[in-house]
Amino acid sequence: MRICVYGASSTELDRKYTDATYELGKDIAKRGHGLVYGGGAQGVMGSTARGVRDGGGEIIGVTPEFFNVDGVVFQECTQLIFTKTMRERKQTMEDHADAFIVAPGGFGTYEEFFEILTLKQLERHNKAIAVFNVDGCYDMLFDFIARAMSENFIKEACKKLYKIFDNKDELLDYIENYVPEKIGIKKLRDVDESYTYDNFKKV
Repeated sequence: MRICVYGASSTELDRKYTDATYELGKDIAKRGHGLVYGGGAQGVMGSTARGVRDGGGEIIGVTPEFFNVDGVVFQECTQLIFTKTMRERKQTMEDHADAFIVAPGGFGTYEEFFEILTLKQLERHNKAIAVFNVDGCYDMLFDFIARAMSENFIKEACKKLYKIFDNKDELLDYIENYVPEKIGIKKLRDVDESYTYDNFKKV
């Protein structure tokens, strides 16, 4: 199995994040899986890749050509794929992955998470999505999502699209034992079919 890991590239992170994702990477490799990721040498991306390397695993790095400068791209990837655009990069990562892990990250990681989450909601894929919530770094994000659910911006059934973990072993067990569930797009979309324009005019 090839597991796509999304995560930060920042060089200014607390070591608790890079240490946790290094160990995650080692365990990905020890369990016989490969890594698909954004090709970065630093931050969570770099620590995950080094963990997989040290565990003897396959590393597929996917990065846009404009990132190919000294110190940015991890040069010990088994395979490096260069893309023209960021959008092509995300698509290539999705195409090569059998499952997704959302590790600690910033804007880019949030975008990647919400894109694969939306694609799963729309039944464009049915792969496992697991969030590695190191030291509660994503607690406030999921509080925000809960608020959106409480106000009917997001269906409660969408909770079934992903799982949140603070333990890497439980996270990897979930991915390895994941059984795709066909939830059905009608249960997940945000439109109430009974709510018509005529009903709206009567309000």
